[in-house]
Amino acid sequence: MPGAGRINEKTEGVYIISATPFAQGGLIDLASADRLVEFYIGHGVTGITILGMMGEANKLTAEEADGFMHHMLGRVAGRVPVVVGVSGAGIGNLAHLSKQSMDAGAAGVMIAPTPGLNTEAKVHGYFAQVFEALGPNIPVCYQDYPQSTGVHISVDCFNRLVDEFPQLIMFKHEDCPGLGKLSALRASGDGSARRRVSVLVGNGGLYLPQELARGADGAMTGFAFPEMLVQVVSLFKAGKTERAQDLFDAYLPIVRHEQQPGFGLALRKEILHRRGALACPATRAPGPCLNKTDMAELDQLLARLETRVAAVG
Repeated sequence: MPGAGRINEKTEGVYIISATPFAQGGLIDLASADRLVEFYIGHGVTGITILGMMGEANKLTAEEADGFMHHMLGRVAGRVPVVVGVSGAGIGNLAHLSKQSMDAGAAGVMIAPTPGLNTEAKVHGYFAQVFEALGPNIPVCYQDYPQSTGVHISVDCFNRLVDEFPQLIMFKHEDCPGLGKLSALRASGDGSARRRVSVLVGNGGLYLPQELARGADGAMTGFAFPEMLVQVVSLFKAGKTERAQDLFDAYLPIVRHEQQPGFGLALRKEILHRRGALACPATRAPGPCLNKTDMAELDQLLARLETRVAAVG
């Protein structure tokens, strides 16, 4: 199946981290997956990333992940690039899903270091094995999310990987606090002394204006209002930074509310459900769910959001 082009060192914009829809009983809801694709593309995203951490990839069997990947790529049908999260402890399984994804039309793969890599020598060794297993022709995004993986990587260590492995073309920046790290990465990989890579940021967009100001190329994250991410990145690229920040500020209470560890996934799925993108907001067990108080709280936040967005104009 033809794709929409592969990710590369110049990739920018908004790659939305897709939710994985489940029916109430826990089965993957492919009809909602179709609705979700149209919702994301309809709101102007540059690309879609599937099977990420917030996509509950760790709760899927290998067969489910493979089936969901093929279904999503088929539904997107090359309209936007699709990146596939393939992180896993077994390098053989990771390589298999990566190659299957690329054969199906993916734009690249996203890989986080496996937990337990407690020295940078181990991080380097792990990725050297990963790149050998993948071969030179699969574009890779390194997901730096130590809050979840427990694995930290310095700018120097990442740059060593960049220097040694040309297929490493993107850095998903989610370390927190991490603004200084982003600045150091940009300064050391400016395209002259060292190859520049694309930097897309995560954490639900919580620090998006500051990260864009420090040189990020866009976002690769999930948020139930992807149009905000798209508009803020577009406005920043156009030099309209004050307007971008005003718009971001209007959505900030929802961004922050969604970023509650664990619980935020249930909030995001509930909002996507209310916006018509998901038939059911369920997470797969074990996962969070909202009670009546949570629902009432969300009602208030969404009502206030509508007022604030209208005021920004």
